[in-house]
Amino acid sequence: MIRVVLPVHLRTLARVGREVEFQVDGPITQRSVLNALEDRYPMLRGTIRDHVTQQRRPFLRFFACEQDLSHELPDAPLPDAVASGVEPFFIIGAIAGG
Repeated sequence: MIRVVLPVHLRTLARVGREVEFQVDGPITQRSVLNALEDRYPMLRGTIRDHVTQQRRPFLRFFACEQDLSHELPDAPLPDAVASGVEPFFIIGAIAGG
């Protein structure tokens, strides 16, 4: 099972708690995890990635195992600890300002 921690605004939209768990078929990558998340919670489609380009939305970041994975390739394998469910994949709302 893959564990994903969502920011408050996405939790509210999906009507879930802080963390969700689900099965991902095939290689565990950002793309496969986000596809499975959007399949399970269709109301999140377009909120994390652009509908057309599938690029990460501004002001959202991806983290796992204390690493910023926001600029990794979408099909790069996620760390083994995420794939095994030991560590969660974090989607974090970035803070901007001066």
